[in-house]
Amino acid sequence: MRSDFGLGAAVVATVLLAVPQPVAAADPAHRAAPAGCAEGGEDSRDRSSVHEGEIRWKDETGFDDALARANRVWSTDGLAQVRIRSAASNSAADLRWRDVNRTGPGWKNVYGKWSSGPGADTVHLNRAYLGDGRRRGDTRARRVVAAHELGHALGFCHKSADRYATLMDADFGRLPEDGRPTKGDRRNYHRLWG
Repeated sequence: MRSDFGLGAAVVATVLLAVPQPVAAADPAHRAAPAGCAEGGEDSRDRSSVHEGEIRWKDETGFDDALARANRVWSTDGLAQVRIRSAASNSAADLRWRDVNRTGPGWKNVYGKWSSGPGADTVHLNRAYLGDGRRRGDTRARRVVAAHELGHALGFCHKSADRYATLMDADFGRLPEDGRPTKGDRRNYHRLWG
């Protein structure tokens, strides 16, 4: 009886070993090339807030619902290669979420902005447009903008919705209503992060 079990296990093991493994999962060096950007260039791990496979963030925004939703849509349903979590109060952050209230040069019609800098990178959410009673001052718009900006923190550049639906289009009017990464965004995530 033991020999039958042993033979059966050997056959199963042989069959499992014969199934080819996906190249990206087997060797990150063979991952698909990053997706191209609307302005030229391509998605980049080097232009991201990711450090050692994670983004540790600090909350300095009043738009907590939008921040929480952005974290959720970029870290669930198969998008778990980069861990997104709150930084402990006594530890350094990779990303800070902050509010601004600007409409001047560089901020006209800018609802949010991700910027890289020394120390922690920053996502700015602009109260001038996202605040209550403002042009985009509703829950849906705030969530869409926050998810778009977190996409930049993950290393994604602007894409063109002329090619495929994307959360990373520069035009707010063309972003998905639900503020979730699209099929194309999910494909780009896996190209960049495995």
